[in-house]
Amino acid sequence: MTATAPGRPAVFRAACPDCRACFQLAAGALRLAIGASRRTTFYSFTCPECGAAVRKPAGERIVELLTGGGVRTLRLHSKV
Repeated sequence: MTATAPGRPAVFRAACPDCRACFQLAAGALRLAIGASRRTTFYSFTCPECGAAVRKPAGERIVELLTGGGVRTLRLHSKV
């Protein structure tokens, strides 16, 4: 997962593990879920080539890139 240069509309490079296609996605095509742990923090998208629902883990750097690029984020936990 990589993002475009600052100042440009966010476009992310991604790949599908099913069909192995590589492509670019706009921020609106991605979703980020932030959970209570690394295991429950991930991003997802639909492959534009084969239509597969793709879910990949998102480490700290990926979370930074996606949130900075305007990807919609869902928090899966709350601290009480």
